Amino acid sequence: MRYVKGHGLQTRCRIVEEASYGLRQVGVDGMSVADLMKLVGLTHGGFYSHFESREALVIEAFASAMDRTISQWRDHMKGMPAEERFDAFVEAYLRPDRDDRARGCVLPALGTDIARSSQKARRAFARKLDEMIDVIAGLFPGKSPEQARQIATSALATMMGSIALARAVGDKKLSDEILGAARQALGGRSARRRAPVASAIPRPNKTRKETNNHD
Repeated sequence: MRYVKGHGLQTRCRIVEEASYGLRQVGVDGMSVADLMKLVGLTHGGFYSHFESREALVIEAFASAMDRTISQWRDHMKGMPAEERFDAFVEAYLRPDRDDRARGCVLPALGTDIARSSQKARRAFARKLDEMIDVIAGLFPGKSPEQARQIATSALATMMGSIALARAVGDKKLSDEILGAARQALGGRSARRRAPVASAIPRPNKTRKETNNHD
């Protein structure tokens, strides 16, 4: 069978896209090469004409998922006033449908799996994570680059951990409580938060003349 020009690239993109959804749903170790190829209606034998190894696909799949997540963040906040973006970002990340692993953020879905992967996979993950942190840091234009990055790293770690815990517990009430606590913890970091007003310390009444006790 003859294929039109670009067919191989289209097939590769389909495999990566389906793998990015499938891996988030069942984890890195939860899908074999045969399972991954079934998602796009292809046989196991055709895999190695597109990827040199299973690890190569896993790296490309989670990198693609992270790129898609960044794009979704930017689309969600597009056109919003700067002071509203961080709050909107947090609310969207800690959304009620936290169990939609396949289309949610890759960090809580695959973070622990990547930690057990090869050094090559972890380096690729770190590069993409760095991009995510930079996007969040950009939501704090009034801060120094160092301060903005520190806030962004802390916020992302808080949200990722909260989603992971909220998914792990089998109690919806506790799950909602975890997400609510995360929202509350991150609320004070909003760019719309104004500088604290100076404390109203009582001042001496200067209208009364001081008496001289040295008569």
